Amino acid sequence: MKTRILAIDENSLELAKSIINEGGLVAFPTETVYGLGANALNDDAVKLIYATKGRPSDNPLIVHVHKGYDITELVDNIPEYAKLLAKAFLPGPLTMVYNSRGVVCPTVSCGLNTLAIRVPSHEGAQKFLKYVGLPIAAPSANVSKHVSPVTAQHVLDDLDGKIKLILDGGKCTGGIESTVLDCTGDVPCVLRSGLVTRDMVAQVAGECDEYHMVECERVRSPGMKYKHYLPRCKTMLFDYEHRAEALKEYKICTARGERARIMCDEQVARDMEDAKILNLGGDENAVAANLYDKLREGERVADIIIAVAPQKQDGVMVGVMNRLSKACG
Repeated sequence: MKTRILAIDENSLELAKSIINEGGLVAFPTETVYGLGANALNDDAVKLIYATKGRPSDNPLIVHVHKGYDITELVDNIPEYAKLLAKAFLPGPLTMVYNSRGVVCPTVSCGLNTLAIRVPSHEGAQKFLKYVGLPIAAPSANVSKHVSPVTAQHVLDDLDGKIKLILDGGKCTGGIESTVLDCTGDVPCVLRSGLVTRDMVAQVAGECDEYHMVECERVRSPGMKYKHYLPRCKTMLFDYEHRAEALKEYKICTARGERARIMCDEQVARDMEDAKILNLGGDENAVAANLYDKLREGERVADIIIAVAPQKQDGVMVGVMNRLSKACG
């Protein structure tokens, strides 16, 4: 199978629609990462996502829809706080979990009675979703456990020859995956942290809980259980207070002939002397936007990535540290 990367226009959208209607897969951009999409109403197509990625069969998917889509066709019992959150943050990097009406095929939610819905803000994603006119189930468009893709080339690196089409919408600006919010209870509850923070949700909804998974419990959301975001090289992770030890480790690695890189934000980089740096940027939004890109760069140029956590740990950095610890911890 030949994989094509095409800019998003009338011709590529027509091709994408044809592939989706035939039960195939299309990679498409969002503001967070590239997604690997299939018709959420077609069980065989959804199963193809799992097979193509090598994704664990108990790890549920998120359904993506365009901003004009009536989600009451798919879900029941939308609480008032969820309507307020949707008005405040959608389209955007927020996934909301509701009680499912059972319209979407059961493989999407791995047999759960809930459904995760996302309305991405990326213009190319909106064009694709509206043109296709179907709910699209989509995890990140990469081989399972590898670093999530934020460019069309990243998708090609992982899935070349496995899918027919990658819609190229440029580099994703958000970087880390969407916040996943359980909206089936009286109070919203964060299942996966992201760019829409717990405090942001609480400011709109009045309060917000945060869920901590219990061992052996069934997965309720993507990103809760399995190893993710792993680069194809050795990694180490130091906290901010031990950044001097990270520099020492870098020197040890280079002295024995290893290609090493220190991955850190601009604040930490100032303490790293003349070490070779994978610079994540100067603020939390830049760090989130650059994390996966720098992990992918690191695996190309280094034998080992020595990551140093930023000093700031709240807000968007909660989601960043979740990914960083899984990638390098």
